[in-house]
Amino acid sequence: MAQIVRTISADASVTATSIDALDIVSRIEQIHKTSAVVTAALGRLSIAASLIGIGLKGEKDSVTIRLNGDGATGPLIAVADSSGNVKSYVSNPIVEIPLNKFGKLDVAGAVGRNGTLSVVKDLGLKEPYVGQVPIVSGEIAEDIASYFAVSEQIPTVCGLGVLVNPDLTVKAAGGYLIQLLPFADEKCIDILEANVNKLPPVTKMLDSGMSSEDIAMKVLDGLEPELLDSFRCEYRCDCSKERVERALISLGREELTKMAEEEDNIEVCCHFCDKKYNFSKDEIMDLMKDR
Repeated sequence: MAQIVRTISADASVTATSIDALDIVSRIEQIHKTSAVVTAALGRLSIAASLIGIGLKGEKDSVTIRLNGDGATGPLIAVADSSGNVKSYVSNPIVEIPLNKFGKLDVAGAVGRNGTLSVVKDLGLKEPYVGQVPIVSGEIAEDIASYFAVSEQIPTVCGLGVLVNPDLTVKAAGGYLIQLLPFADEKCIDILEANVNKLPPVTKMLDSGMSSEDIAMKVLDGLEPELLDSFRCEYRCDCSKERVERALISLGREELTKMAEEEDNIEVCCHFCDKKYNFSKDEIMDLMKDR
């Protein structure tokens, strides 16, 4: 399972959350059978969702991040709960494009540099909180930081990384989220900026053997960081036959009748985990009684 930790500076003016998400992104590649650049893109978005989700207060709270760019991947979606468990989906899992000018996987080229990043937080209220910002780079980490700065007015530094092996398996994956509180002083900000500027890429730190706690402590070096808490999280889909039934009912009597007339057996596949649910003609007819 993935390991996620949260730390805070001694004066409580800055927090850092970090995750080693190798297991999560490996599961993403296995379920969605993604090409290397899509593994990196969907992995980064899922890591970000997990980092944000862990900051939610309520047990049933959740966050949904949707990246809708003009690239070949089509929309990407990641949903996380308040324990950091995450599930995700991409419209086009196979994208093959050249490496970027740095010789790295071209995530921005795959997802697109034009479009929107939207964040929906379901906090158990009558209406969810919705924030949306234009894509600023397509590299995802910068877009997440932009969202917090624009929509929540929280100065944020985000680092995300996924390292893919030549055989398409995942070698390392993780990220960090650093957030300043309003009373952070200039000295704190200077130390933090210096730390971030000399910080190696996330995947390099993880591949060298650093843990998520090591990373969270390193980004707050010089600020006397303290460990707040530590969690285990995973790629987890909460689909069920009952949920699929509700989705089918929502299609309406006319569509259900058409399905029952055309097929003896209806198979519905979950986009997030690829689990298949089968319904007989009689079961579809029974669902119509609920309309």
